[in-house]
Amino acid sequence: MSKEHLVIFDTTLRDGEQSPGATMSRAEKLRIAKALEKLRVDVIEAGFAVASQGDFEAVKGIAENVRESTICSLARAVDGDIDRAAEAIRPAERPRIHTFIATSPIHMKHKLMMEPDQVVEQAVRAVKRARNHVDDVEFSCEDAGRSDLDFLCRIIEAAIAAGAGTINIPDTVGYAIPEQFGDTIARIMNRVPNADKAVFSVHCHNDLGLAVANSLAAVENGARQVECTINGLGERAGNASLEEIVMAVRTRQDHFRVDTRIDTRHIVPASRLVSTITGFPVQPNKAIVGANAFAHESGIHQDGVLKHRETYEIMQAQDVGWHTNSLVLGKHSGRNAFRSRLLELGIQFDTETELNEAFTRFKALADLKHEIFDEDLQAIASDTRQKEEDGRFGLVCMQVCSETGVVPKANVTLLMDDREYTVEAEGSGPVDATFKAIESLVDSGCNLQLYSVNAITSGTDAQGEVTVRLERGGRIVNGVGSDTDIIIASAKAYIEALNLISRGGVRQHPQGADV
Repeated sequence: MSKEHLVIFDTTLRDGEQSPGATMSRAEKLRIAKALEKLRVDVIEAGFAVASQGDFEAVKGIAENVRESTICSLARAVDGDIDRAAEAIRPAERPRIHTFIATSPIHMKHKLMMEPDQVVEQAVRAVKRARNHVDDVEFSCEDAGRSDLDFLCRIIEAAIAAGAGTINIPDTVGYAIPEQFGDTIARIMNRVPNADKAVFSVHCHNDLGLAVANSLAAVENGARQVECTINGLGERAGNASLEEIVMAVRTRQDHFRVDTRIDTRHIVPASRLVSTITGFPVQPNKAIVGANAFAHESGIHQDGVLKHRETYEIMQAQDVGWHTNSLVLGKHSGRNAFRSRLLELGIQFDTETELNEAFTRFKALADLKHEIFDEDLQAIASDTRQKEEDGRFGLVCMQVCSETGVVPKANVTLLMDDREYTVEAEGSGPVDATFKAIESLVDSGCNLQLYSVNAITSGTDAQGEVTVRLERGGRIVNGVGSDTDIIIASAKAYIEALNLISRGGVRQHPQGADV
């Protein structure tokens, strides 16, 4: 029996970026988009074009450079949003506008301050305006999980009649339960007279840890598009995880009537790229992409796997990209080999200067590490781009003293506004002393909310990747730094976070914006 196609709609670059501190640069977004294209994602939601000039440029850049996936921009049911989205995605081979309006009583009353009839009228007008720009229009009923079923059927029928080819039923606040959510999808599809003229989609949030379960329940009941993110990244507790959705459907072909076109061998590399760029580490016991996903501690399990893999493994690690990234380069590798491998990873620098800087970093790392892996190259690329971007602060050099029975000290030389300053401070440990030294000079007024250390690869010579989350005035940023010396990596991460928070910048927020 042939399987129906399940459309994978990735919103890592839009909803995923709404995770506090997960803001990405245009170049970083493009790198992720190219990885998603390599993964064979059907639809890439590249951003919310009206949110800021930076978001607009990122969506446009992805539309210009990604040819194998549909490129989508989110837009509220507002003329200006729709027109801006259309302008951003115009270069795309396959453009889509995704417009939405809230449909739950609580949202209509307290956020929109509109009557239901007005909401339907505005939704229809938005879909028609979007169809004037593109053939592919998606309409979402925000907070559908708490919306009245009769009203949902009414507005969905009107949106399809107006030209929407995809109808998205989002569980915006993660309120749904799988059995109930699946039943809702089935009832909508049975009751809406023109339901056969649209693809039904779901977008589930993970507030109760049910995003994947709710999405799969919807698929069982007729949904043929799932909106998800790499690593489950997203607002609050995140979204449905792309890798879990794809592998659940692929592994349980005996149960599901659908399959995806995802090339699963690129799942782990995409996961690591997103983690490196956003600074959100993947927990070891995360399904599919966690470090322990295919590890066996129990002697009984180990014995069973050695005798017959399928006794305790329902998937092959190689099928999702584990153990496929063999040694890439070494200290004797040349510039062309380096450039070629970066291109294979979807990394391309805008200038020869950036490439030279990255190659210099690679050579320096190769002197410290015998084996250079893809993850190391991803970190080098991120570090190089951070250095090239304008920032008030830069690390020149540092010296840290940590000795048993002696209070740790850090001597740090910083570049601040094109002048060098040297400062010294004591702390409870070498990292604490380093951060205090930096703060004694910059006096940022920031609160340190997170300090996290992860090894990029295995071995004692591995680069350490440090994430620093700072908050000031309600704004949250993540700084990421990597180095074989964890103290230097910590200083890099702290300084990057300071540069991010000093840049400021205001973005519209699609879920919280008034319509």
